[in-house]
Amino acid sequence: MPSPNFVDYVKVHCQSGKGGAGSAHLHRAKYIPKGGPDGGDGGRGGHVILQGNNQLWTLLHMKFTRHIRAEDGKPGGASLRTGASGADKIVEVPLGTVARMADTEEVLFEITEHDETKILLPGGRGGLGNDHFKSATKQTPRFAQPGEPGQEGWIILELKLLADVGLVGFPNAGKSTLLSVVSAAKPEIADYPFTTLKPNLGIVSYHDGTSFVMADIPGIIEGAHEGRGLGIRFLRHIERNSLLLFLIPTDSKDIRKEYDILVNELKQYNPDLLDKPRLLAMSKADLLDEELKEEMRLELPKVPYTFISSVTGEGIQRMKDMIWKELNRTNF
Repeated sequence: MPSPNFVDYVKVHCQSGKGGAGSAHLHRAKYIPKGGPDGGDGGRGGHVILQGNNQLWTLLHMKFTRHIRAEDGKPGGASLRTGASGADKIVEVPLGTVARMADTEEVLFEITEHDETKILLPGGRGGLGNDHFKSATKQTPRFAQPGEPGQEGWIILELKLLADVGLVGFPNAGKSTLLSVVSAAKPEIADYPFTTLKPNLGIVSYHDGTSFVMADIPGIIEGAHEGRGLGIRFLRHIERNSLLLFLIPTDSKDIRKEYDILVNELKQYNPDLLDKPRLLAMSKADLLDEELKEEMRLELPKVPYTFISSVTGEGIQRMKDMIWKELNRTNF
């Protein structure tokens, strides 16, 4: 997924259709100069609807969309004819899209399944025709209801990536390099922090045609939950991952401290993230001999871990085995 084309946040103005007005028509026919009311109801205004599409991975197609409007309902007619409903406006979004009101921050819903539909803004109801208002004392009402207005407002759509494994680590920990080694993804890689400015997805092949999806999340720094660095903009993507793979380079000054900082940032952002299974991969293992690895093991956090090298391939298969085992234990 080319990073310039990854869009995970859009703000759009949405407006549902207004309902059609009811008709106040009075029946007229040959030899019936003063017939009773026969005005039909107005049609419903169109809804603004979001629909999940598992072939979409980004909100790029909405990047330059500023206004979404559904069609108004048609007015009722004579002979009790109901007006046509306004056409709904259906907007396709990738799975993992969350819709919320821009002014109140209220979360409306999220789309998680293919072809799942949710009404973002309902259309206004059509007005009742004058036939509904006739009575014994008012046999020829000459009025009808107007249609209800539609709803409008600014809506924020945010994408939370749906992936099996989320890579968690500080900038320049080697997450992009690892993803490029285990999948066909081609993220930007360079020897400086914050190379990854957009999340990247890669499909990692396992045994017998099986696979899992890994997400490279832009690096977290201490204070990210307060908006430091790239802030919380990308922390939300971790919420939809089944498993968290912490990646810490073996040349780190204090591996345990780095791990604790990363865990704390996740906790401060959303404590529920700590309920997810965690694995630890120690990158750049080609820099160590067995003696140094043994010394390092004494200081590692109490989570399943392995030493890996994206350069030599050391430990990559063991890491895949650990991930696959945990995913199947979690999902089944």
